[in-house]
Amino acid sequence: MSINEYNAVRPLRDPNACESELPAPLVLLEDGGVTSAKGFKAAGIHAGFRADPDRKDFALIVADEPCAAAGTFTTNIFCAAPVIVSKEHLDDVSYGMARAMIINSGIANAATGTIGLENARESARLAAEAVGCTQEEVLVASTGVIGQHLDTEPFKDGLPIAVASLSAEGGHDAARAIMTTDTVPKEYAVQFSGDGLGFDGVTFTVGGMAKGSGMIMPNMATMISVVSTDAPVKANDLHDALVEAVNVSFNKITVDSDTSTNDTCIAFASGAAALGSVAMEKGSKAFQVFASALRAVCSGLARQMATDGEGATRLVTVNVTGARNEEDADKAARTIANSPLVKTAIYGHDANWGRIAAAAGRSGAQFNQECVSIDIMGLPVCRQGLTVPFSEEEALKRFQDPEIVLDVDLGAGNAQTTVWTCDFSHDYVTINGDYRT
Repeated sequence: MSINEYNAVRPLRDPNACESELPAPLVLLEDGGVTSAKGFKAAGIHAGFRADPDRKDFALIVADEPCAAAGTFTTNIFCAAPVIVSKEHLDDVSYGMARAMIINSGIANAATGTIGLENARESARLAAEAVGCTQEEVLVASTGVIGQHLDTEPFKDGLPIAVASLSAEGGHDAARAIMTTDTVPKEYAVQFSGDGLGFDGVTFTVGGMAKGSGMIMPNMATMISVVSTDAPVKANDLHDALVEAVNVSFNKITVDSDTSTNDTCIAFASGAAALGSVAMEKGSKAFQVFASALRAVCSGLARQMATDGEGATRLVTVNVTGARNEEDADKAARTIANSPLVKTAIYGHDANWGRIAAAAGRSGAQFNQECVSIDIMGLPVCRQGLTVPFSEEEALKRFQDPEIVLDVDLGAGNAQTTVWTCDFSHDYVTINGDYRT
């Protein structure tokens, strides 16, 4: 079965089913996405990167004016040509000014050498010409098969169509256009009031879109995501807030422990909700609320990615508490989340806590097994490192929940963290075995 055939029959899940409770004063924006903030338009079309004419494969996001932009990128040594070019366009410091972003799906333009770089730069030039900005104001991203050269003809044919299709409602089409093995588009947006923050009467929005279903365990980056806000934020401050948000969201998910060659997260800040206002001062109450909104959007998108992991049937949340320090908490949580034995046990609805304990034990985190407690979906299964009698029938009932929560207390300190993953099913092998066919 090919990926397209699989996705055609795979039951779709509600992309907001993994929505977490928002802290005040943030409010979830229904049907929100990357163009919910003022000052942005987008389009998603079929440009010809994929053979299927009914499948969108090219996204264009455009700010009304050049604005602050910041990015985080993959640390994979085999980083793709568009990653290199986008870094260059952000002055090699990962922040600056930009006007537009283009994303193609189908071909990753990774491991393509100088030809790949030339094609990425040419795509930026063509986009700049179509949008009406400088080449350096265009950021680029690609997703798809590694090692194949990117044809620039679809850019020539598709860009005029995409520009003509730009609209404030086009974010939904853009979110679909960047999908690869994703089964649902991933969008999220929140709003907050500027009252009492020095921006009385102003409502600010932070929204975004993302793609990601497999080859997911980023490091200081994400899969491919674009986030926008109409809050007035300086580029360097936007970068600081983005790095912080990414570290507690996209960097806390894993589907299969693989880090992509193309991971890119870009944030734009138009300031259009408060034109003429001074930028939010870093450290101010306004900036703190904005940073909270950015974290909420990134976390919402990250949880959707874990929910839509390739072949997944369950979102899995791994909470580790009682760690000696943050590093140990992350080691334990990430090792549990990445364990094929843990992930397959969840798929099989098996409350086998020994697999969780074994993963924590080999993680490199320092603790005493006699101090460990483990709960599966609120059901105590291990205390002081020893088994606790529990009802297998009750455990089986709880495995019907769409989100499986694993709580592990290492009993070694006060540090804690949360990592999101998904289960491993037979279909994960099917999807990745047929990826190029």
